[in-house]
Amino acid sequence: MNVRDWPVIFNRSPGLRQFSRKFVFASGPGALDQEEWMVDGFLAGWNKAATTSVGLFWMAFWAFGLGYLISSMIQVFVTRQRMKQSMGHTAASSVGLGTFFGFISSSCSFAALATTRSLFAKGAGLVPSLAFLLASTNLVIELGIVIAVFLGWQFVLGEYVGGILLILLMWLVVKMTVPSKLVTQARENAREAGEVDTDNEIPDWKELIRSIAGWRRVASNYVMEWHMVWKDVTIGFTVAGIIATFVPRSFFEALFIGSGQTEPVFWEVLLQSLVGPLAAFFTFIGSMGNIPLAAVLYDNGVSFAGVMAFIFSDLVVLPVLRIQAQYYGWRMALYILGVFLVILVVAALLLHYGFAALDMLPEPGSSKSVTDREFFALDYTAAINLVFVLVSAVFLFWRWKSMGFPAGGHNLGDRILFVLACAGSVWIALGLALPFLGMT
Repeated sequence: MNVRDWPVIFNRSPGLRQFSRKFVFASGPGALDQEEWMVDGFLAGWNKAATTSVGLFWMAFWAFGLGYLISSMIQVFVTRQRMKQSMGHTAASSVGLGTFFGFISSSCSFAALATTRSLFAKGAGLVPSLAFLLASTNLVIELGIVIAVFLGWQFVLGEYVGGILLILLMWLVVKMTVPSKLVTQARENAREAGEVDTDNEIPDWKELIRSIAGWRRVASNYVMEWHMVWKDVTIGFTVAGIIATFVPRSFFEALFIGSGQTEPVFWEVLLQSLVGPLAAFFTFIGSMGNIPLAAVLYDNGVSFAGVMAFIFSDLVVLPVLRIQAQYYGWRMALYILGVFLVILVVAALLLHYGFAALDMLPEPGSSKSVTDREFFALDYTAAINLVFVLVSAVFLFWRWKSMGFPAGGHNLGDRILFVLACAGSVWIALGLALPFLGMT
């Protein structure tokens, strides 16, 4: 790309327009050389991207903390064994219970996958097990809180209504298409993939909630929740800052055909709903890490259906497919992937046109630009964040004193995520340091 093209790119990118105005393009003595402008503009953009990443995380930290605290309490006081005893069939009651247990469970996609395998291997029906999986990644409290912070009430409502739609559509599609032999083989594979919990004892939650041991377990689960998602969250916020700063709006208009239009036609909405999961498939990011990226998509004019399809796509990413194949075999993993792709696109379209009919559809790109938001201020967000910083520090110390720090993952996917998260952390740290080094 020619250096002369950089002014155009910078002016089209909302996060860099302000930087392009600082530089003069001229010739002759005292004028700034174009190559110097390019370097200085990139460094200014780097600092802006890093600040945006940290600012977005600061906005959402209390939401993560509150959600994980609630999730940890529920996981301790509502045992997995209690879930297993209630989900053995495909009746409406079992599907409803699977949905409810998913709702009160962890939002981490990978933790939900492990729990789903355990439930299915223990004897839970396929539909209740998948209902649990969908609910645990789409209906959980903490996800709704984070979506409210970044996207607004319409997306929160869409997330919860869409989560129910996903489960109902999954139930219908699986009932019509799944071969019984495939389910039998998948259950055998699930039992071979890991040990099945045979402990039938169900502790009294009233005793647990009054005991130090019970709250120690809550603290341990809280730390484990953060341990499971920190890589996804770090990558998600890093990428969100980079995209919001450096990627021009024209890129999104080319990738998501019809984005930025007030009333895109049906085929444009459909294409955006298809591109959303395709983009998510290669992100390697879980449900919580996807939300800041979804905010960037919305900020750049992607339709409500396209954004919702992207948010719903946390279970159709490449690492999830690989884990499903390890648990159930490739045939069942690909079957589940196909089912989830169909239902998430249909659910996104139903939500889009349902909200449009009720005049509840948010206008794409109508919110304040991600890079123009005021992130750091002495307000209620800062106060609540400080409370959860204290809670997190106490819980981390308690976990360290009682059980030590959690061990890192040893499989290839975990290692890749760890390297990417570390690279993202270095990118952010260096970007924030640039003004102090006199480089911006």
